[in-house]
Amino acid sequence: MPLIRKTPDEAAKAIAAAGPAASLTDASAEMRWTAGRLAADNPGSVPALTEALARESDDRVREAIFTALARIATPQSVLAVLPYVRSNDANLRTGALDALRAMPSLTERHLAQLISDPDSDVRLLACDLARVTTGVHASRLLCELVETDPEANVCAAAVEVLAEIGNADAIQPLARCAARFPNDPFLKFAIEAATSRLARHADRV
Repeated sequence: MPLIRKTPDEAAKAIAAAGPAASLTDASAEMRWTAGRLAADNPGSVPALTEALARESDDRVREAIFTALARIATPQSVLAVLPYVRSNDANLRTGALDALRAMPSLTERHLAQLISDPDSDVRLLACDLARVTTGVHASRLLCELVETDPEANVCAAAVEVLAEIGNADAIQPLARCAARFPNDPFLKFAIEAATSRLARHADRV
């Protein structure tokens, strides 16, 4: 017997009857996707969304779940998303980063943890997240990173963001970073460009 696909209205009615938690486990990806979208209006659905995300394999449904968590935007939402920053699945990483960018004030609370993560890939991604958080706090964390991180590519990511959100306080940490990597021409160029930009900005203030 052929599968009869529910219309959006029918799916919504079925989900309303069964509840979002039950519908997030439905055999139909279309139903799970609709349930994920509808869950965004219910802050109490975070536990169900967290469990659903852990077992979901459909990229479209994952996207709906990440979007719902970002729209709910509670501390629990951020905790549900954070583990996927270190996922080996590029789609999951992208979904997690997009969700965290949509919750900047909540994400900022975890920025120090991410920037000091043992995994250099996580530290690099954390630099990008710093763009959307409060400038002073993020700038301080990035200044600490460029002075201590052993990976040139992580430092380069931090330098790029500091050029956008930093201030004159970043100039000396950038100089010390350049001294730590004297044989990296790309990093040297990035630091010179960032320093010049920050100095010009300081002159205008």
